[in-house]
Amino acid sequence: MTKASPIQTNFTAGEWSPQLDGRVDLSKYFNACGELRNFVSTVQGPAKRRPGTRHVAKAKDSLRRTALIPFEFSVTQAYVIEVGDQYFRFYRDNGRIESGGNPVEIVTPYTESNLFDAAGRLRLKFAQSADVLFLVHPSHGPRKLSRTSHTAWTLTEIEFLDGPYLPTNTSATTITPSATTGTITLTASGAIFTGTDVGRVMRLKIGSADWGWIKITDFTSDTVVTAVVQATLGGTTADTDWRFGAWSDTSGWPATVTFFEERLCFGGPTDNPQRMDMSRSGDFENFAPSDFDGTVVGDHALALTLNANNVNVIRWLLDDEKGLQCGTVGGEWIIGAASSTDALTPENATAKRSSNYGSADLMPQRIGRSTLFLQRAGRKLRELAFVFEDDGFRSPDMTLLAEHVTGGGIVAMAYQQEPDRVLWCVRADGALLGLTFEREQDVVGWSRHVLGGYSDATKSEPAICESVAAIPAADGSRDELWMVVRRHVNGDDVRAIEYLDGAWDDGDPADAFFVDSGLSYDGAPATSFSGLDHLEGDTVAVLADGAVAPNRTVTGSQVDLEVAASRVHVGLPYTSRLRTLRIEAGAADGTAQGKTKRIHRVAVRFYRSLGVRGGAVADRLDPVPDLRFRDSSTPMDAPDPLFTGDAEIAWPGGYERAGHVILETAEPLPCTIVAVMPQLVTQDR
Repeated sequence: MTKASPIQTNFTAGEWSPQLDGRVDLSKYFNACGELRNFVSTVQGPAKRRPGTRHVAKAKDSLRRTALIPFEFSVTQAYVIEVGDQYFRFYRDNGRIESGGNPVEIVTPYTESNLFDAAGRLRLKFAQSADVLFLVHPSHGPRKLSRTSHTAWTLTEIEFLDGPYLPTNTSATTITPSATTGTITLTASGAIFTGTDVGRVMRLKIGSADWGWIKITDFTSDTVVTAVVQATLGGTTADTDWRFGAWSDTSGWPATVTFFEERLCFGGPTDNPQRMDMSRSGDFENFAPSDFDGTVVGDHALALTLNANNVNVIRWLLDDEKGLQCGTVGGEWIIGAASSTDALTPENATAKRSSNYGSADLMPQRIGRSTLFLQRAGRKLRELAFVFEDDGFRSPDMTLLAEHVTGGGIVAMAYQQEPDRVLWCVRADGALLGLTFEREQDVVGWSRHVLGGYSDATKSEPAICESVAAIPAADGSRDELWMVVRRHVNGDDVRAIEYLDGAWDDGDPADAFFVDSGLSYDGAPATSFSGLDHLEGDTVAVLADGAVAPNRTVTGSQVDLEVAASRVHVGLPYTSRLRTLRIEAGAADGTAQGKTKRIHRVAVRFYRSLGVRGGAVADRLDPVPDLRFRDSSTPMDAPDPLFTGDAEIAWPGGYERAGHVILETAEPLPCTIVAVMPQLVTQDR
C-alpha cells in the first residue's frame, strides 16, 4: 500500500470525453476534468464559475424562433440585433432601444421558415463596413442595414451597378432592343425570359459598339420583357452578344458574404453554388467586369468558380492575410493572387484547396490568427491556421479530446475575447458550450453550461439556448455574450434576450452575480422587489448585500425578503460542478488505474470562493468547512467572508477504484478552483 499526494495544478484541458478515461499516457490528462459544468476553464489555469445571465427583455414573439447578430460600429457603439419573423429589433448598453416607449423595430422580408435551416442554423449571413451591415440570404436579394442614429435604422435592397454577370451567350438566340436609352422593350428570338427575371440586369453588345447594360422591370412573355437602360446601348439590331445577371429570383442569390482586399465578396448563389463574385476594388456595389469597350483592368470586378471533381457548395467566406478563406461542402480553399506579393486582380486570381474536411453552413469565427470552422456534419470544430513549416494550412480537430460535448451538432457560435477568450457554441438541443482557446499557450478546454430554469412544464428539461452573439461592453472593459433563451414560465413558453454578466474576480461580494435570467436592485434598503414577471411562478435564488437569502417563489411579479437589503440580485439558481478524472498516482508497480485506492483527505486551493460542497459521489456531497463558517472576527450582521487559500476536506469516501474528486456549488456565490491536492493510498494487488 503506497501513499501519494498528487496535485492537479490547472484545468486548461477542460472536460474530456469518457472514451479517454484510460489515456493517462497523454500529458493533458493531468489538466483535464471528467465534468466541467457551469465552470469556465481559464487560460491562466483555474476553473472559474461562469457568471449569471441578466434578463433584458422578452423576444417579440415567444412562439417563433429568434436569433441574434452583432452590429459593431466601434468599441463604444456596439449593438445586438434581434432577428425574428419579418422584423429586426435593436439592443445596446444592456437594454433594448426604444423610441417613445416602444421598441425600435424595422420590417424585413425574412420569415421564420426561411431564416433557419433544418438543423436550426441561421441562413442569414453578414459582413460589416462602418455603419452598414451587408446581409445575404439565398432566397432574397442582398440587402444593407444602415444606421444613422441609435433609433434610426434602414434596410434596403442593394442596387448593384453593372453586374455581376453569367458568361456571354454562346447560342444562336438573339436579343433586339427597341431603343438605346430610356424604357425599352427587349425581344428575344427564343424563349429565355421568366416572370422571376424582373429586377435582373443584362449586358448587351450590339454589333461593333460598346457594351451597355439594362435592368428588367416588367415581364410580358418568355420572349419579351420591358427594361430600363442604365448605360446606353449601341444600337437596335438583333445580336447574340448578351449576358444575363448572375443573381436573380430565377437563378438564386448569394449565400455568404465578406470583405477581402477592399472588395465586397459574395459566394454560393443557388444555381452556381461554386461561384464567387468580387466587386470592383473600393467600390462595393459595382460589379462591372470590364469597361464598356471590353477593357479589363486590375480593379475590375472578378468572378471565379471552384474547379473540383464534385460540387463544392460555398458555405462561408472569410478574409485572411494569406488569402480569402472559403469553406465549401467538400473542402476548404484559399483564394488569392498567383503571387503572394501581388494584389488580387481578374487576371491573376487562383483558388487552391487547403483541406478536404468540408464545412457546415455556419459562419466561422476568427480567433487571433486562426479560423475556427464547423465541419460538414456539424459536430467537429476545426482550426484553420497557416503553418510555416508546411508552407500551408492545417485543420486540427478541436473536439478530438471531447467529442461528446458537441453531440447533436452545433448551430451557432460567438467569440468572447475578453476576459477569458471563450468561443461559445450552441448545440442543436439547446445546450450552451464553451471552448477556452489560446493557441500560443496550447489551451483548448471545453466546458458545458446548463442555464437555470426549465423548458418544459414537468421541470425535467433544462432551459434552451437558441442563439448567441458577442459585442464589446459599453465601457470597453470586456466582451458581452448575448443569447436567446427559451424557458417554460407560468404555463407558457417564453423566449428572452439575456446577456452573460461580467466576470467577477476582485469586486465587492455584494456585486457578485451568479443567478440566471436575473435582475438587480441597488438603492435604499427594501424588502419587496418587483419587475419579475418573466419569472412568475418560478423558484428563485437571492443574494442580498452579499449574503444568501432563502429561495423565494415569484408571486405577482415580485419577491419579499425578511430583512431589508440595499443591493439585491434575484434570478434562477444553477449548479456548477467540477469532477476530476480518475487519479493516476500512488502505485508502486506501474499504473494506479484499476487498483483499489482510498482518498482520506483532499486539499483544494480556492480564490475568493464560498458555498462549495465536495465529495466522491455527486448525490452525497458535504459542505467544505472553510467555505461556509465565519470566524470570530466577522461581525454578525455581515455576510460570510469569501475564502482564499487551501481548504481541507476530510474525505467521506471509502476504498474504490476510480478516485474522483467532485466539487459543486448551487448557491448564488462565486467560486474559483485553483488546484486540487488529494492524499490517498493505493493498493498494489
